[in-house]
Amino acid sequence: MKIRIKGNSIRLRLTKTEVENFGKDGVFNEETQMLGGVFRYQLKRSSNFENLSAEWIADEYKIVFYMPEKIANEWVESNEVGFQHKMPLADGNELFLLIEKDFVCLDNTFEDQSDNYPNPNAVC
Repeated sequence: MKIRIKGNSIRLRLTKTEVENFGKDGVFNEETQMLGGVFRYQLKRSSNFENLSAEWIADEYKIVFYMPEKIANEWVESNEVGFQHKMPLADGNELFLLIEKDFVCLDNTFEDQSDNYPNPNAVC
């Protein structure tokens, strides 16, 4: 699972196997080891939210992304690429969330893409 953060925008991308595991387990975890600690992020199926949502758990250095069950089931079982939501924040700002399936890049890259979804733009 890849995470991309820019300003008040966070995007997660999951490979085919990661989506399948999320579909079976209802949760998918990732972590990055750093000097001074481990940064964790988690995608979790939830019946407590109507839209994508996220929270920062400071004492665990972790971001938890919540995907409503209905959306999770649709996403895992279909060709739907992803879902997005602008989550209102307490200070009046918004956090843009995007969770999507990871496609093979059309340009050259050094990363392993063997488990990515075929890119629909690769076919004319």
